[in-house]
Amino acid sequence: VAEPDGREGDTNCEEAADFERTRMSLARVLARRAPVLRSTAGSLSAVRRLSSVTATEPQTSSFRSAKDDDVRHFRSMLGETGLISDASDLEQYNRDWMGKYRGSSQVALRPKTTEDVSKILQYCNERRIAVVPQGGNTGLVGGSVPVRDEVILSTSMMNKILEFDEVSGIVVCEAGCVLENLDTFLAGKGHRMPLDLGAKGSCQIGGNVATNAGGSRFVRYGSLRSSVLGMEVVLANGTVVDMLTTLKKDNTGYDLKQLMIGSEGTLGVITKLAIATPRRLTSVNAALLGLDTFDDVRQLLILAKSSLGEILSAFEFMDLEAVELGLQHLHGVRDPLESRHKFYVLLETCGSNEAHDQEKLETFLSGAFEQGTIVDGVIAQDQTQMDSFWTLREGLPEALLKEGKATTFKYDVSLPLKDFYSLVDETRTRLGSTSSATVGWGHIGDGNLHLNIAVRNAKDNDAVRELMEPFVYEWVSSRRGSISAEHGLGQMKAEKIFYSKPQAAVETMKLIKGALDPNGILNPHKMLPL
Repeated sequence: VAEPDGREGDTNCEEAADFERTRMSLARVLARRAPVLRSTAGSLSAVRRLSSVTATEPQTSSFRSAKDDDVRHFRSMLGETGLISDASDLEQYNRDWMGKYRGSSQVALRPKTTEDVSKILQYCNERRIAVVPQGGNTGLVGGSVPVRDEVILSTSMMNKILEFDEVSGIVVCEAGCVLENLDTFLAGKGHRMPLDLGAKGSCQIGGNVATNAGGSRFVRYGSLRSSVLGMEVVLANGTVVDMLTTLKKDNTGYDLKQLMIGSEGTLGVITKLAIATPRRLTSVNAALLGLDTFDDVRQLLILAKSSLGEILSAFEFMDLEAVELGLQHLHGVRDPLESRHKFYVLLETCGSNEAHDQEKLETFLSGAFEQGTIVDGVIAQDQTQMDSFWTLREGLPEALLKEGKATTFKYDVSLPLKDFYSLVDETRTRLGSTSSATVGWGHIGDGNLHLNIAVRNAKDNDAVRELMEPFVYEWVSSRRGSISAEHGLGQMKAEKIFYSKPQAAVETMKLIKGALDPNGILNPHKMLPL
């Protein structure tokens, strides 16, 4: 049977055997837990009993390093271009782009096909060699770099766009496709990706889905969970699970792809995706607005949703401190407003009728000025000015790195809007005596705050960390927020998951992990606590 990537498929008997092994593993785990699960029905005390029981966990301490024989095997399988073992060449794979997390892997593998991925995982699983799936390595929580010397499995060579349906707008592609390249391809078809990130020039769609990335267009197009229609994924034992459907309706059994979305490479390696893409509308407007208070920002969001409705495509917030760092450190960026303001909103509309959209935007802005919600603002007059607005917003992470000569602390949280900016104010008060800059920005349209602290002097690193952790997690948890809105948990927050999820939920996650990856080889020490 010919697979889409041109390889010969496994026989039905081999596939059945692989799935039977996976099924039996799940059955064994559930059998161990059945008495506990049955005893929890119907009472709060039963839930407490479940919380106190440790689930069957995958092994994490018995991994072995890849040896010379293993490297030779991988080289014979993938060829010279499919393997990197030179220390200097491995540097970009072993560290994250901020330089905060660094592993010591001795080999990075670059498979070209699903069959390659399957063979790699089967080989590593049998020998208890841990594997870190890696896309564009643009994450912020250390999820895509080794903790120790795990083998790195890079999807960068799996970058083909396989098909596009002109009628439905569904694109089928490999996991290593760079987000910006996908969007450029779709632009030629009159469509766009439903996801837009500052790292779009480097991040890969497989990694985006594995972390359930959000971004600035979330307020318009929603979560990737609603856009991903189908998926091909390889499990830890090498089993290929083909769920690459392009159907928008399919109510047959569990929706397994939803388990993989946001699982950070701990349950399987995503190899192919089918994604529903919206039309690329031609009428786009952007405005940069100045406001005096955060209450004004909240009121403006209410007004924007009611006045702009279906054409509202982005509602981004930045505080004055963030904007000033951007103006100081980003090349070619300037403040188009006449004076500085405590808060800024970058608002974008996207529709199909330029005259209608322009009229709606101008009516909305006039009303906001009359109410005193906005004190200053400018509408982009051309694409260049629109791009400059977005360069300021998307360049803030770079500006923070330049300001934080010692280090930068990044907290990505979801909060109710009534509590949204209070965390920034309390953090500034808390860190008042340290040599740091505290700034806030984010996707206020979906309640996502990026709290960032740039530490200028290395002597204050430990003091800032002690003042912020666990304070920030406890503060967010007390408001029933999430300690990770869109960046994931990775290494940074694996042990902090209990601030957002109850013990029973984490134990259930461990059950799933233990069933799909009983040897624990996939991205160990990430997402779930040990």
